Amino acid sequence: MLGIANQHEEVLKVFESLEKRLPISEKSEKEETEMKEILTAATMIGLPMTSVNADTPAEKPNAGLMMEQHEKNIEVCTQNLVAIGEAIQAYQKEHGDFPGWLSDLHPKHLTDANTLICPADEEDGKTIFSMSTDPKMPVSYGYQFHPEYRSEKSVQREMYGDVMPLVRCRHHENEDFGCLNLSFSSKIYKSFGVWESRLEDLYGSDEAAITTLENALARHPDDPRFFEVYPQLIRLYTKVGNEQSANVLIERLKSSTTTDLDYYRMLFDVLARAERYEDMLAPFKEAEQQHPDAEPILWRLAYIYRKLGNTELADVYDRKADPTYELIGKPVPDFSATDLDGNPISLQDYRGKVVLLDFWGVWCGFCIEEMPNLKRVYDTYKDQGFAIIGVSLDDEASALRDYIKENDLPWRQVFSGKAWRDDPLAQQYNITGVPSQWLIDRDGKLITHKARGEKLEQLVVEALKGKSASHIPKSF
Repeated sequence: MLGIANQHEEVLKVFESLEKRLPISEKSEKEETEMKEILTAATMIGLPMTSVNADTPAEKPNAGLMMEQHEKNIEVCTQNLVAIGEAIQAYQKEHGDFPGWLSDLHPKHLTDANTLICPADEEDGKTIFSMSTDPKMPVSYGYQFHPEYRSEKSVQREMYGDVMPLVRCRHHENEDFGCLNLSFSSKIYKSFGVWESRLEDLYGSDEAAITTLENALARHPDDPRFFEVYPQLIRLYTKVGNEQSANVLIERLKSSTTTDLDYYRMLFDVLARAERYEDMLAPFKEAEQQHPDAEPILWRLAYIYRKLGNTELADVYDRKADPTYELIGKPVPDFSATDLDGNPISLQDYRGKVVLLDFWGVWCGFCIEEMPNLKRVYDTYKDQGFAIIGVSLDDEASALRDYIKENDLPWRQVFSGKAWRDDPLAQQYNITGVPSQWLIDRDGKLITHKARGEKLEQLVVEALKGKSASHIPKSF
């Protein structure tokens, strides 16, 4: 789960670029990844990711055939989930507990191993998220009660009951739904990728969802683990026009004596959804006194000040939260390391080129999602003086080599074989989350440490034109 918290903080930092959306919380930040999940799933199942020239109709897929296959896949997948649910019940009856992994069901309780493979999964047994990968055999489905998830999901089950997903399939994602789910109560239903975002759909009505959440808070009124219920319940109160109950809940949350970071994350989410920015400032200034070096607090103060129109203080807190900003426009310290093939490599070797220093890992879903963009930009501009140096924070060379071979990555990879907390380059450059992509100009100066997505190509083009780091627009 490396870097997940930092990735959540990075989502927060781009709030102001998200148009026509409510501010994002720890839970609703997951909603932002929904679009990325859709792109990932579409790529994995072979859906076209770019537009087709109108003059070449022969290249267009047959929409009717695609829909027919899509529906057939859902039908078979549903049958698989039903069989998996029955096998889990049989396992529970024998062992008195849920299986550790879905592979534990085979062969005794699930005789056909193909039942664990979704027909829409062209990888033949690969979940969308690597942390859900079954360690024993190919499994397409994301099991929500494996050892890494069990503690968190047990708390969620206490909140939401058995309607929540136990097994999820993300291989059918389209504009209609994100996941096909098997619930703890053995029901099959479709949902968004972030099922918590539309609880009323799971329970059948706003009122039923409200009742469930009210009961959860009544059972655990002061338990920080249940703070995520607050924004959900406030959203539903607002939706049904019950502003009085929403305001009572907000004041109740503000009066909490809890002062840990999870509390402040939730308080921020609740007040931001209600656009009560003035009310946010005092508690978060108090939080700064309690947690003076905590990035989550500093980022939120930057956001609050920006919403209040004080861009000067917003910039101050941006830089407090991320000292790397101070390196922009300055020479990036050189390094001397060894690449995956055992050859020496340094930044100095690339002087005169525009270089992307890409800190990443095979295990990192966000890194993998960004990789097609890196390859496209590299292929487009490599002959114009653009280069990439990968810094792998993997601890297994074999996994890294396999990924490089399967995805045909042509650039060199620095590899120490140490976990990211002990990796020499990660420590040297103070890398706290991945992906972290440092774009460096021909003179060795840092342009940005956030060269991702659409911005990457724009920044590379500007740098190749000879513009120095100091002349890149601040908005980047």
